[in-house]
Amino acid sequence: MKVLHIERMTNLAQGLVVAAVHGGSIAEEMEIECGDQILSIDGQEIKDIIDFQYLTAEDEFTLLLEKADGELWEIEIERSYGEELGLEVQAVSPHGLKLCKNNCVFCFVAQMPKGMRGSLYDKDDDYRLSLTQGSFITLSNLDDDEFERILKFHLSPLYISVHAWDSETRVRLMKNPKAGDLSCQLKRLAEAGIHIHSQIVLVPGYNDGEILEQTVRELGNLHPSVQSIAVVPVGLTKYRVNLPDLRPFTPEEARDILTKGEGWQREYRRQTGRSLVYFSDEFYASAGWDYPATEIYDDFAQLENGVGMASKFRQEFDHALKHLPAAVPKRKVHLITGVSAVPFFDHLIKKLSHIEGLTIELHTIINNFFGPTVTVAGLLTAQDIARHIGNIKGEIFLIPRVMLKADEEVFLDDRSLEWLAGELQGVPLVVENQGRAFLEAVTGLDLEGEDCE
Repeated sequence: MKVLHIERMTNLAQGLVVAAVHGGSIAEEMEIECGDQILSIDGQEIKDIIDFQYLTAEDEFTLLLEKADGELWEIEIERSYGEELGLEVQAVSPHGLKLCKNNCVFCFVAQMPKGMRGSLYDKDDDYRLSLTQGSFITLSNLDDDEFERILKFHLSPLYISVHAWDSETRVRLMKNPKAGDLSCQLKRLAEAGIHIHSQIVLVPGYNDGEILEQTVRELGNLHPSVQSIAVVPVGLTKYRVNLPDLRPFTPEEARDILTKGEGWQREYRRQTGRSLVYFSDEFYASAGWDYPATEIYDDFAQLENGVGMASKFRQEFDHALKHLPAAVPKRKVHLITGVSAVPFFDHLIKKLSHIEGLTIELHTIINNFFGPTVTVAGLLTAQDIARHIGNIKGEIFLIPRVMLKADEEVFLDDRSLEWLAGELQGVPLVVENQGRAFLEAVTGLDLEGEDCE
C-alpha cells in the first residue's frame, strides 16, 4: 500500500463514499474505512457505482481514495480469482440520483400526503438503481450518452416500466414526449442481449383492452430478451388533488383481464416454456379468484412487485404445516393485514384451527391514511393499526414485514415499530413474507430445520 501525504486537490472529483467494509476482507486489511471516498481506479474517475463495479472486476487494480482527514491513499489491490474486495459504496453517484421528469397520471408519489418517510418523495428514474436494486425505470429520462453507456457496459437485467407499447398512449399516460421512443429503445436493448423485466401499470380507459393486448404481444415478441411482463392495477389514494380523474378496476373487469391473461400464459408456455406474462396478487383479490399454483410464476422474477407472493407463501405454509404438533402452549396472537388479504389469511387460519392451545384473531385494517381504495397490507400505517386495535393491550401482534422500510423498522407514516409497541402496550412481532416464518411467529415454535421451499 502506498500512502500519498498530500492535501486534497481542488480539481479532484467528489468520490463514492464507502458505506460498509466486510470483516476479514481485503478492504479491511488495507484499512479502508466507512466514510472514505473512492476518487479513481487505475487513474479513471469514478462517476457512479457502475464505474466502480466495472473497474474493480479485475484481479489487480489501484484505488485512489481520500480519508476523513483529507489525506490521499493510493492502494494497489491484488486478489485471488473470485476473492471479493469486501466493501460497499453509499450511493449510485456522487451527484445523486437521476430524477424523473415524467408527470404520469397514476404517479403514486403525487398522491401522497405530507409527513411520511422522506425517501418516499424521491421521484427517481435511475438506470443504475434498476440494475443494482431492481427499481423500475421508464427510459424516458435517459440522454443519448446514458443509453449508450447501458449498451457499452451491457447493464443487465434492467427493470422497465412499459405501461403501453403504443406511442400516443404512453405519452398520454406519462405526459412526456420522450415516452414515445420506447419501442425503439426496447428493440435496441434486445438486440444487445440485455435482459428486461417489464411492468405495465394498468389504468382503466387508458392502456387496457386492445392497448394491453398489443403491449403484451409486442413485449412477448422480444423474448428471450424480455424475461417477464408484470401487469399491476393502478393504485389510487384519497390525495389526488388537481390530478386526472381515475378509477380502480371493477371485480368484473379484473376477471376479464385475468381470463385473457390465462390465454396468453398458455400460449407463451407452448412457445417459450414460460408463462412470461404475470398478474399481481391484487388482480386475483379484486376478481375474487384463488391464487394460481406456484408453477405459473416460473422463477418468481417479480416477487417484489407483488406478483406471486400469495402463491409462494401458501406453498411454504402448506409444507411447514405438516410438521406442526397437534397442540402448543396456550397462545393468542393478533394478525394484522389489509382488506385484500383477508380471504387469503382467513383460509390459512382455518387450517390451524385443529391445533389445541392456539387462538388467532384476524384484524382487517381499513386504510384511512391513504383512503379505502388502497387495500394492500404493504401500504398500511402505524397510525391506522393503532386506531383499529384500540383497547386490546398486552398481547402479541403480528406485523408483516412488507409494512416496514426494508432496512429500518419504520412505517410509511414515519412512525417506528417502537412507537406502535407503546401505543399497543403489547408485543408487535415482525413477520417475514414466508410461510414458515409466519407459522413460527403464530405458534412460537422453532421450525428452522424444516425446508419450506
